[in-house]
Amino acid sequence: MPLSRPSRARLGHGVRGTVVAVLAGLVTALLPAAAAHAEERTVRGGRLDWGIKSSFQSYVTGPVAHGSWNLQGGAATVGGSQFRFHSAQGAYDPESGAFSARFSGGVRFTGHKKGSSYQLDLTVSRPTVKVSGGSGTLYADMVSKAKGTGKVTSTAQVPLASLNLSGIDMKGGSGPIALTNIPATLTARGAKAFAGYYTAGTRLDPVSLSTDLAAATGKKPADKPSKEPGDRPSKEPGDSGDKDGKKGAEGKKAKAAGRIEDAAVDWGVRRTFREYVSGSIAQGKWTLSSGARDGGALFRFPRGEGSYDEKKRTLDADFTGAVRFTGKHGLDIRLSRVAVGVEDGEGTLYADVDSGDFTQKKAPLVTFTGKGLADLKPKDGLIAVTEAPAKLTADGARAFGSLYKAGTAMDPVSLAVAVDEKAELPALPDLGSAAEPKAAKAPDAGPKAEKAARSADDTSDSSPALPIAVGAVAALLVAAAVVFGVTRKRRAARATGTADDTTGTP
Repeated sequence: MPLSRPSRARLGHGVRGTVVAVLAGLVTALLPAAAAHAEERTVRGGRLDWGIKSSFQSYVTGPVAHGSWNLQGGAATVGGSQFRFHSAQGAYDPESGAFSARFSGGVRFTGHKKGSSYQLDLTVSRPTVKVSGGSGTLYADMVSKAKGTGKVTSTAQVPLASLNLSGIDMKGGSGPIALTNIPATLTARGAKAFAGYYTAGTRLDPVSLSTDLAAATGKKPADKPSKEPGDRPSKEPGDSGDKDGKKGAEGKKAKAAGRIEDAAVDWGVRRTFREYVSGSIAQGKWTLSSGARDGGALFRFPRGEGSYDEKKRTLDADFTGAVRFTGKHGLDIRLSRVAVGVEDGEGTLYADVDSGDFTQKKAPLVTFTGKGLADLKPKDGLIAVTEAPAKLTADGARAFGSLYKAGTAMDPVSLAVAVDEKAELPALPDLGSAAEPKAAKAPDAGPKAEKAARSADDTSDSSPALPIAVGAVAALLVAAAVVFGVTRKRRAARATGTADDTTGTP
């Protein structure tokens, strides 16, 4: 990349810092000037992790506001205090270092309920990071109810936060780009859009992002196989797609009987469980295998095979993919061979479970109901069930070590079943090629319990640096920079109902 002189000084003296990795800059620096000249690239795919302001989260959910927050548009959570936005789109100019990436998803905060409405109502969505001339700004769509007057304002792409990029050289990148722990402060227009809860210049949570770059042809660099490991092979023309490869008349007969062409089921297990796993208590992670894919707020189990009966309104499908949750205090749960059955307007999600002393094949984990399950009628060759509410079964409770009781609300289930070979399944949020982040380190906090995970202080308000594939020298620089992550105590919400940093409220 090469790092500028100010960057070296910042890293060398351990100043609270910003780590930037712009790939392959060192490699291009060794080439002749003409060869090193790079054309503008397209940003396509990636993630942005940002807590907005951790103390504001505590205030909203605390004893004063008695509120909550809800995710929108496929946004997810990571760790104990960050929101993950997805599917970056934008542009990058290696020659000037200009960078722009807009992400999808949003989060809505509500609190101070009065009657059927909320006095506090704030939505932040579609964050966009723009870097030009060494300075950076984070924009976002904002919908807010003004503190005091209750006036609702909706503004697109408000310059919400100024990003401190001092000492960072954005020039010369040719692969995925990652910015980690970028200090952010509220702008004057951002303060207004934030409904008056904070003044301009207020320190916000640091911003981390990782994006892929598309080649000039519009295609991403060939850094990943087109198929996930464990995926079933794609269907060839004229292939019925059944497991034993039968074609022709037998394939047509199977199709007439209601054979499924393709299917996928999306399920996040439970948001607070993921936060517990990746948070400061379990300090763990999840690992996907056999073709399962990460959609941020959910896991996708693809390549569904099975059958449905439109007259009987039944469906049975088996999917590929597995997810394993591991962490401290004996956390080790693996779910594989996911299956879905629908009958009498109710769906059941099954999986093979390996969880400590509990092992069961095709255990019914959750039941779900929702629009589209009652009739199972395809539209344009696709049966779609979107975010059907799900409840934990008795077997599911045992699978999670009795961490939850039977009947507990779990993450909703989305199901897409193509009964026509031309029908396309819904796209999954594009998180880019960066690997899963590791949990921030924190002192041992006692026995495994989600209750403790939710009540304990999260000492980290940013995720570790996202790994990037670079040349050997660049990789060493990134590895050296990662150790300068910053931690701070989350301020607890006091009972004053104000939002002044000096009082320790949001």
